[in-house]
Amino acid sequence: MVAKTNSAFMKPMSVSADLAVIVGKGPMPRSEVVKKLWVYIKEKNLQDPKNKRNINADEALKKVFGGKAVVNMFEMTKLVSKHLS
Repeated sequence: MVAKTNSAFMKPMSVSADLAVIVGKGPMPRSEVVKKLWVYIKEKNLQDPKNKRNINADEALKKVFGGKAVVNMFEMTKLVSKHLS
């Protein structure tokens, strides 16, 4: 059996307007969205220094995170999915 790449993960997806503010206009694969999200988080120093799993949302990220100020990285993936179609 040959392990195939997860094509759903690589499929270009439409990006919501709120998410596009952060990662740029789509379509782009989910993997690219997550990569760009991390670039944004690191550039703006939004990762909690004490608990690296937590992201402290700025105004743009709050729109993506459903208004939450702090989101852990596992929850972030779920919330970002709502902005991809």
